[in-house]
Amino acid sequence: MSKRTLMTTVSLFLAAAAALTTAVPAGAAPGRAGQLTDVRIAAHFDQNAGQLPENVALLPDGSAYVTFAGAHQVAHLTRGGATRVLATLPAPADDGAHTPVLGFALTTGIVRAADGTVYVLYATGTSDLTGLWRLRPGQDPRRIAALPADGLPNGLALDERSRRLYITDSVLGTVWTVPTTGGTPTAWSTAPELASTGFLGVNGAKLHNGALWVSNLDRGTLLRIPVRPGNRAGTPQVKASGLVGIDDFAFTGRGDEVLAALNGPNQVVRIRPDGTSTPLLDGADGLQGPTSIALRHDDVYVLSAAYTTVDPNLLQARLSSRR
Repeated sequence: MSKRTLMTTVSLFLAAAAALTTAVPAGAAPGRAGQLTDVRIAAHFDQNAGQLPENVALLPDGSAYVTFAGAHQVAHLTRGGATRVLATLPAPADDGAHTPVLGFALTTGIVRAADGTVYVLYATGTSDLTGLWRLRPGQDPRRIAALPADGLPNGLALDERSRRLYITDSVLGTVWTVPTTGGTPTAWSTAPELASTGFLGVNGAKLHNGALWVSNLDRGTLLRIPVRPGNRAGTPQVKASGLVGIDDFAFTGRGDEVLAALNGPNQVVRIRPDGTSTPLLDGADGLQGPTSIALRHDDVYVLSAAYTTVDPNLLQARLSSRR
């Protein structure tokens, strides 16, 4: 993708995201919470090279894998902030011009299995490349499950026990499921709560306490979908609302408490089990349209500025209090 094309598509994304900035999370406490400390930018990425940081998977050694949306890449980010590209997925013939909503091909969700296998989602608007890809050490990336070219696979969650992956499609309003060995995806849930209202619907995905939790960016909701016997999807339950522009999220390790990235409003918020929320980070901390968030113990990792025009980066902080 040329620099001009990339900047044009990023500008279009920003214009859509800007429409999401007028509301405030429901139940949000006024002012800053002051519960994240040691906030700093830990790594900078090269926007001109398409290094738009979209999603992150943490490794046991304190490093991380990130997807670079515009470059169609998976990269390893060391604890010292160095970046090494692990794989570049093949570019579509039309440069992703037919990718729904966004108009450019992008790598999105990523997870890492305990054996080191990496799974990543790729949306291109073409039937030959859109889908779930697998990366194994020493091997070329391989697509193991095709997904609809008119959709936008986005969030990815892995259940190691059942050896199954769950994939959110932000355009088709669907959660797909597929075995880790690959194959034909099954539409696990198409509940109306997953649909968009014009831009992007169901987005982030995490497995937690017998359920798949997902966000809906357009609707500003955090949903819990019970995983029923036989891997059947239960009825989605709204656990929090008013979270305008909610993208990815992560559990803190304290029950159902969540930290979430709000893209348009440019915040990281703490969502309590009762659905109320408190802002923890915003533009004053250097945050710029966060897309993804992950936690290791009390260490918080936030991918920032993927779809702005300044300094895409990884922001780190420490969760100082869980009260």
